Amino acid sequence: MTIQDAIRRWASDSGDRAFLVSPENNETLTFLQLDERLAQMAAQLDAMGIGAGEHVAILMDNGQWTATLLLALMASGRVAVPLNAIAGDSQLEYVLDHCDADLVFASPAHEERAAQLTGRVERSIRVIPTCPDRGPSWETSADAGTASLPAVDPDDTALLMYTSGTTGKPKGVMLSHRNVIAGGMNTVEAHTLSREDRGLCVLPLYHINAEIVTLIAPLISGGSVVMPHRFSTRAFWELIREQHCTWFSVVPTIVTYLLEQANNEDPGVRDNPDFSRVRFGRSASSALPVATHKAFEEAFGIPLIETMGLTETAAQILSNPLPPFQTRYGSPGVAYRNKVKVVTENGEEARRGEVGELVVQGDNVMQGYYKNPEATQESLDEEGWFYTGDLGYQDDEDFFFITGRLKELIIKGGENIAPREIDETLLRHPAILEAAAFAIDDAHYGQDIMASVVLKHNQEVSGEELTEFCQGEIGKFKTPREVLFVQWLPKGPSGKVQRLSIADMLDDLKQSPDMVADNR
Repeated sequence: MTIQDAIRRWASDSGDRAFLVSPENNETLTFLQLDERLAQMAAQLDAMGIGAGEHVAILMDNGQWTATLLLALMASGRVAVPLNAIAGDSQLEYVLDHCDADLVFASPAHEERAAQLTGRVERSIRVIPTCPDRGPSWETSADAGTASLPAVDPDDTALLMYTSGTTGKPKGVMLSHRNVIAGGMNTVEAHTLSREDRGLCVLPLYHINAEIVTLIAPLISGGSVVMPHRFSTRAFWELIREQHCTWFSVVPTIVTYLLEQANNEDPGVRDNPDFSRVRFGRSASSALPVATHKAFEEAFGIPLIETMGLTETAAQILSNPLPPFQTRYGSPGVAYRNKVKVVTENGEEARRGEVGELVVQGDNVMQGYYKNPEATQESLDEEGWFYTGDLGYQDDEDFFFITGRLKELIIKGGENIAPREIDETLLRHPAILEAAAFAIDDAHYGQDIMASVVLKHNQEVSGEELTEFCQGEIGKFKTPREVLFVQWLPKGPSGKVQRLSIADMLDDLKQSPDMVADNR
């Protein structure tokens, strides 16, 4: 199956059914209308000389046309290249140069920036102004009409997604139609999605979570998706109620925002019949702290399903089962429709409970890294197993538990310490909203531990109190040598804390009055 097949299946079977809802202007795009746009888009691209297999970039925030462009490009045989709108200029300039796109669709908010960035790239790149709600301002005639779509093979590249590049230059992840469809199907099976389900998409479409989980999965199941321009804490529950959403996908950062709102004002969700249609929420893209997980379910009375996915695996690889299964707190779940195992340093499968690296095999695993055969060879073995770089173990009931990242391990006096264990400990303190532990250089141990923390609203605690708290929970050896109170933690597009970036920025953070918080 390809993206083209998925769209045309529902256009012919249930063409008048809603697929995409834009709450800001209350417009709905049906499956049939989406199919018609494919032919119109193909004609316009043909007229511009952008043929099948060519790369087209998108620099836009969420909106009906952002989703339409992504789907239309893939379905018409082009390769969609979503650009991270919150990335720095140097990173975006690198991606634009590296991805070989000759065309960029840019929304009004990013049009000027796109023009500046493309001007720094040696080849000519056209910028098409594109309103997220009304569509592109085409250079070609409005009478371009429609065009027949080329045949698309499941192994043709559909999507080129760039990683965040926190440990070097961003890598371009090549995902075929087979990969993208498999990633969507993994989500459909794990969450038993059907045509009766309606998801809420509040994550940016330039991230794999939103792209596959909340756009491709409903396309496969025949369901629908509500897509506001951006996430809003105040509007979140109102959208779910007004649009009759049955599920939503968020990241742990959003979970903490919603909890903060619940602490300050009652959103009226628990036991409210207006929210009876909500089957579950899902959390992905970074580890969900157990204390946060339990607090969310207690506050809102909605099951929150922890999952795990990567850009290289077209999103979801693991998920907790839905109720009535008992939530396995602290675990991203079990494998659905792909194989996941833990391997030791010598490549052998680890024993249950033994920590090693998670590896993944399945139709959802990427084709490779674009123009980077060395990185591809390092990550993919001859049998198609992708080495994730995530450390963890599998228990006797097939649930996986993540202990950290290979590159983030703190090695103190020869002992491996997982930063997440320290994060979880700090988050159990009632004053802490967010926490991130990381390695710092130490003359005696080689490395020692430091932690940055964000306090909850109107909470106070000293570094000495947190040190005593950690010593009582995990012992002196794993207790941070120093705690830095900050107003926010640097995060990637998915909301994942950029732990290595904190260590790199440490000197700047300590001297920045806009960053450092007063903990008194």
